[in-house]
Amino acid sequence: MLIPTLVLGAIALTTIFLGYQKGGGAHVAGLKTAGMLLVQMLPLLVFAFIIAGMVPLLISQETIAKWIGAESGFRGILIGSVAGAFMPGGPYISLPVAAGLLRVGAGVGTLVAFLTGWSVLAFSRLPMDIGIMGWKFTAIRLACSFFFPPLAGFLAERFFGGIKVL
Repeated sequence: MLIPTLVLGAIALTTIFLGYQKGGGAHVAGLKTAGMLLVQMLPLLVFAFIIAGMVPLLISQETIAKWIGAESGFRGILIGSVAGAFMPGGPYISLPVAAGLLRVGAGVGTLVAFLTGWSVLAFSRLPMDIGIMGWKFTAIRLACSFFFPPLAGFLAERFFGGIKVL
């Protein structure tokens, strides 16, 4: 985590410098916007990290292996697909949860299906999809992308299931 932190820090400092160079207080406006985002996102981050930290303590290794581990096969991939599709929030919530599950033994295929379901199906976003795009387009989008999470999970497990990722 040190390298990504240093890279993001360098990018952040560069953008502040560029905002300062632009003039007109652009760097101050950018920092105020960042502060507002921090206030909005911090509670979500805290709760996501609590979930990620608690999952390994509440669910036994055997249960994880049986239901979502590499040994769970296609059942685990389907569970990951459905759980991902219903996972609310953005990457600040889903990625820590996925990382926590990975650390306690969830299968690569299951987690690829989880993250693909979260990003492609995103049932929590359906009201906005229907409101903006209409129900017909939303139905077409779901019908065309419905099989991607299990397919992605199957391919990940098939080709990369034996690789230790952590």
